[in-house]
Amino acid sequence: MSSKALFIASLVGLATSATTNTNLQTTFPSASGTTALAAVKTVAAGATFDGGMKQWDRSPSTCNDQAEGGDADAVFLLQDGAVLSNVVIGPNNGEGVHCLGTCTLNNVWWTDVCEDAATFKQKFGTSYVNGGGARNADDKVLQHNGGGTVAVKNFYAENVGKVYRSCGNCDTQYARKSTFTNIRVNKASVAVGINGNEGDTTTISNSCLLNSKICWLYEGNDDGDEPTKTASAPDGKTCATSAVQTSGC
Repeated sequence: MSSKALFIASLVGLATSATTNTNLQTTFPSASGTTALAAVKTVAAGATFDGGMKQWDRSPSTCNDQAEGGDADAVFLLQDGAVLSNVVIGPNNGEGVHCLGTCTLNNVWWTDVCEDAATFKQKFGTSYVNGGGARNADDKVLQHNGGGTVAVKNFYAENVGKVYRSCGNCDTQYARKSTFTNIRVNKASVAVGINGNEGDTTTISNSCLLNSKICWLYEGNDDGDEPTKTASAPDGKTCATSAVQTSGC
C-alpha cells in the first residue's frame, strides 16, 4: 500500500473511532441501514470490524426461542483478540455474538434478544463490553461459558432475564470473574448470576439497578443438570457491590 493510501486509511480509521460512543446511553440508537447475512460473519483474530451502526441480522432467521444454538446461529463470530464496534443486532438470530477467545465489544446493541446476546468462550484473559445495551431477553444477555474475566462498563439493559450468567452446567467449568461498572438495568430478574462453588466472583459498582435483583448465587456443575440457586442477594465476597442504587437513579 502506498504512503498516500496508508494516510487516507488512517484518517478513515480515526473518523470511525471518533464516532464510537462507549458512554452509558439509555436510548437505543436508530440503525443507519440493514444487513441480513446468510451465514455467520467471522472477524479474524486481532482484527477490528466497524458496523457503521447498521442493523446486522440473519436471513433466514436462526432464532429458535430458548433452544440452545451454536456458532453457526450467531451474527458475528469473533476470533481471539477481535474488536466489534458500532453494531445493532436485530431480532432474527439465535446467538448474537460469539467470542471464541478474548474480544472487545464497543457500542454494540441488541434490539430483541433470542437465546443469548453474546457468549464468551475464552479459556483465560479478559473480554470487554464497553457501552451499548440490550433489551427484551427472556433469559440471558451475556453468557460466560469459558474462563477468565468479562468486564462490563457503561452498559444498559431493560426487560431482560439475566444481564450476565456464568455457565451453570457447562462440560468444563472455570472460576470465572466478572466486573460491572456504571451499568443501568431496568426490569431484570437479576443482574448477575454466578456459581459460588466454582470459585466465581463478581463486583458491581457505581450502578443503577431498577426493578431488578442484584445477584443470585448458584451451585454449578459439569454434568448438564440444572444448577441450584443457593443465595438471592450479595454476600460481600463472591458477589460484592459498591455504590449500587436500586431506586431514585
